[in-house]
Amino acid sequence: MAQSATTSLTGKDTIKINGRILNDFADGDTAVLEYPNELVGVKTGKGGNSIYAFNTMGRQCSFTLRVLRGSSDDKFLNNLLSLFENDPAVFSLMTGELVKNIGDGEGSVTADTYILSGGAFRKKTDAKENVEGDTEQAVSVYSIIFSNGGRSIG
Repeated sequence: MAQSATTSLTGKDTIKINGRILNDFADGDTAVLEYPNELVGVKTGKGGNSIYAFNTMGRQCSFTLRVLRGSSDDKFLNNLLSLFENDPAVFSLMTGELVKNIGDGEGSVTADTYILSGGAFRKKTDAKENVEGDTEQAVSVYSIIFSNGGRSIG
């Protein structure tokens, strides 16, 4: 008996920072969520004995957002960045949410949701001027680190 193929359609994703839905995205990878650290450390010793240690740093995630320069989302994120720079001690850490909508090709949609907490800006936004039509000069890239990023599907 032949196994039927599985289909995964994606679209109409939602991205939020501090409860605000962002809409003013640029081209290409508009949002990228990455987990840069390993979730477990393993050491194997004599006789193949192994030690496993949970690495809490594995919960951290980097969230990169590419928004149109000068847009309302750019102004919103830049304002948060300014608040952080002006007084990091009183800054309220950011929350985030990335919801990927996954369709099965038969009308059913599953939400693949990442809930992010403990967010702060990793670096400032770069800028450039270009006279040869480079569209990147109209994009603001925000790099945010979150201390926790959990995922749920359903």
